Amino acid sequence: MISPLASIHPNAKLGNNVTVDPFAVIYDNVTIGDHSHIMSHAVLFPFTIVGNHCRIFPNATLGGIPQDLKFIGEETTVEIGDNTTIRECVTINRGTKDKWKTSIGANCLLMAYAHIAHDCIIGNNVILANAVQLAGHVEVGEYAIIGGLAGAHQFTRIGAHTYVAGHTVIRKDVPPYVKAAREPMCYMGLNIVGLQRRNFSQEKIDTISKIYHLLFVGGHSTSTAVNLIEKNIDDNEIRSEILGFIKDSRIGVIKRYSKIGVDED
Repeated sequence: MISPLASIHPNAKLGNNVTVDPFAVIYDNVTIGDHSHIMSHAVLFPFTIVGNHCRIFPNATLGGIPQDLKFIGEETTVEIGDNTTIRECVTINRGTKDKWKTSIGANCLLMAYAHIAHDCIIGNNVILANAVQLAGHVEVGEYAIIGGLAGAHQFTRIGAHTYVAGHTVIRKDVPPYVKAAREPMCYMGLNIVGLQRRNFSQEKIDTISKIYHLLFVGGHSTSTAVNLIEKNIDDNEIRSEILGFIKDSRIGVIKRYSKIGVDED
């Protein structure tokens, strides 16, 4: 159902069975997939692409131009994957010429007042709790969960299957499969509950634990730990993912909390 009280540009492309509530605003060059619901007072600016079965709640604003002084009007996009829910007052800005888009994956939940800045890349099945703030160029891997009021510095990366506690400040990269908390933010063990919920085998969990024991618990430098992991852990998909993440880090990864005397895995 399309309300006659909604403002929809004639060139916007709406799929089958799209619902648009009163006072929603949909600009030119917006595409909305089948069975999606745009609620009252949501605003979709040009070059916003919404997938199928999405729900955009009141006062969400998608596709605003980047809050980046280097932006000079280049044609960039915001892309929202299928089955994603965007709650009240969420803001998602378009990309810049760095990545040309800001991308949100499928099956994500972005809770109220979250902000996703330009050029962020969010994987599938990600949950951002209330008022999470992501600066520009942040990358979040699939199934990551970031607690309320957490904030990520620009260019940081949060790996897949991570759990980041609320109110934390993310200044360093958070590698896959871990929990992170405290100030400054640090490694707090494996995200065991999340891995078990996603049916990771005990063998895979044990491999992850061994890798992070060498990286965080053994008292080694990062370069030494990487060498020990390559020497002592059989090559497999998990090892490749974690080592690849660490080696690709431009700003460094989080460390273990120095006052903890035992492994919290």
